[in-house]
Amino acid sequence: MLVDGANYFAAIRGAMIRAERSIMIAGWDIHSQARLVGPSGKADDGYPEPFAEFLTALVTQRPALQVRILLWDFSVLYAAERDPFPTMTLRWNTPPNIRFCLDDRVPIGSSQHQKLVVVDDAVAFSGGLDITIRRWDTSAHRLDDPQRVDPSGKPYAPFHDVQMLVDGEAAHALGDLMRERWRCAAYESVPALGGRADCWPDGVAPDFSGVDIAISRTQPRFDDLRQAREVEQLFFDMIDAAERAIYIENQFLTALPIANRLADRLRARPDLEILIVSPQTHVSWLEAQSMRAGRARFSAVLEGFGERVWLAYPEVSDGETRVATMVHSKVMIVDDRILRVGSANLNNRSMGTDTECDLTIVAENDAQRDRITELRNNLLADHCGVTAQDVRAALAAHKGALIAAARSLGGDGHLLRDIVDPPQTSPEAFSLIAGVADPERPIGAEEFVSNMFGGFVPARHFSTVLKVVAAGLVIVALALIWEFVPLAKPAEVRALLASLNDNPLAPVIVVAIFVIGGAVMFPVTVLIAASAAAFGPWLGFGYAATGALTSALVAFSIGAALGKRALRDLLGPRLNRVRQRVAKRGVVAVAAIRLVPIAPFTVVNLAAGASSIPLFDYMVGTAIGMLPGLVMISAVGHQFGRIMTAPTVFDLAILAAVVAGWVALSIGVQVAVSRYWGRGR
Repeated sequence: MLVDGANYFAAIRGAMIRAERSIMIAGWDIHSQARLVGPSGKADDGYPEPFAEFLTALVTQRPALQVRILLWDFSVLYAAERDPFPTMTLRWNTPPNIRFCLDDRVPIGSSQHQKLVVVDDAVAFSGGLDITIRRWDTSAHRLDDPQRVDPSGKPYAPFHDVQMLVDGEAAHALGDLMRERWRCAAYESVPALGGRADCWPDGVAPDFSGVDIAISRTQPRFDDLRQAREVEQLFFDMIDAAERAIYIENQFLTALPIANRLADRLRARPDLEILIVSPQTHVSWLEAQSMRAGRARFSAVLEGFGERVWLAYPEVSDGETRVATMVHSKVMIVDDRILRVGSANLNNRSMGTDTECDLTIVAENDAQRDRITELRNNLLADHCGVTAQDVRAALAAHKGALIAAARSLGGDGHLLRDIVDPPQTSPEAFSLIAGVADPERPIGAEEFVSNMFGGFVPARHFSTVLKVVAAGLVIVALALIWEFVPLAKPAEVRALLASLNDNPLAPVIVVAIFVIGGAVMFPVTVLIAASAAAFGPWLGFGYAATGALTSALVAFSIGAALGKRALRDLLGPRLNRVRQRVAKRGVVAVAAIRLVPIAPFTVVNLAAGASSIPLFDYMVGTAIGMLPGLVMISAVGHQFGRIMTAPTVFDLAILAAVVAGWVALSIGVQVAVSRYWGRGR
């Protein structure tokens, strides 16, 4: 058990330095500038201190080492507290064997909250600590530690957290969990490693040897991932097993089913006492309004048990200066038998909404029970500024009463104080905020969208219909813009094409214009409209279709020549998701991209070539996807040319009808092709 950030950062640094083939990291928050240093505040191993620079030096020295970093694709609510550009600092500014992926493969309202590090499948870390800034602190929690500053030099309050380090089969099992998460987020399979490298960090003495490790998870149902509520069930089981004492450290206390279970056990066991260490308050407004009010409701369930329950926060003082230590750990110790360290808070989110991972040990002999007791005493000593021996003496003096002993302890300006939360002033407002900040289950919007559109619409994105409507509005906007700002001068393009009417090489020249226009990002819509206006609906349709498809083929070939490596450097492992979806749906996927102009025509062509999309699927999909636009633009012929240059009110009405027809035809083609191709493949 690694207590506080300095010990954890020193341990992961030591383990990573021993890595030979693989480092896998998952986090709720990861910062490129986090300093991986131990209690001294300095690194003396020859590698840089900041996280991204440290990894870069490692993989530069060991080209066979592969690093995979998985960071929750965090909500904008947390943007001010995070690395502002993690993709730039952890993907674009690092060597190619450092793979970085933003993990958005959770339901709306959920987060990827696991904090995992797996090194060569030989050792693994799991608990409450992320590799990020404002987490480093020593167990002394000095009030004025000069090392406890963020990258800007701003100091922060004492910070307490706990992580667990395991090896052997437990580490390999956590590696499997990490591989499954990477497969889900990055659409890439990572093989398990054979053999057992020695990656245990120097200077870290194991607390247990030869014990079984239980891994409990929370996993909300998402796509092919089945729901798991092991975290919640294990909390219930641990409470039901308690006889004398439950010691808890946790950042959030809002899960009323847990509070009710604790109350039931207190009634069933009159000698049971519960000590809960939590933060005095919460930093952000959202947490203060939701989690603190929720904690008041949690503690209210336990109010009738007097001195058998104590909610406390650790304080550090020096004269008149008093600062509360931030408690971020997630620890539960039952009697002298069960030790649990993980990422799960005692809030609703951790029970069923976010992904979580906890590790638990159940003592099987006297030596293991003694060690669990000693670890609990060490945690109390950490908060109270005393030694574990002082804690043992206090327990003996109070005949084993945990709360009475804890209340009597204090030294070097450290002690535990009562948590007093203000009364809840607006239950209605609390319920509204908690429904967003601390939901018992994911919001579930993706299920609604998926059901409405037959599962074709990807999660977390607008529907195809909305995108097509938006594209139509963009066309109207462009028509108005070109009235006042001659960006592409459609009239001149039309005149140029019209001059080719009697030229026998007109088809070749028009196709060449489309190819050249594509090379310089000229709007393909303007070329299609000008062709229809210059050559009439039928011939214009043929010229425009041939030119657009030829331009697409040329740009596709250039993208293929550049290769997927350049695109992967830009998009990262998410490119795998695009490739797999296109491979699965082929023509339908490409047609959808064409129906929904999410990027300039040429950009889409280049990206498609670099993505290794089959040429047949790409060209057929492009033809189908562009068909509605080609048909509608060609149908209005000369009128469309006038609309693009000098629109009247009547012309704009015609354009609105064209857009409506475009939307209807696009949806019809998409549905028909999806159904046909689904049966054919």
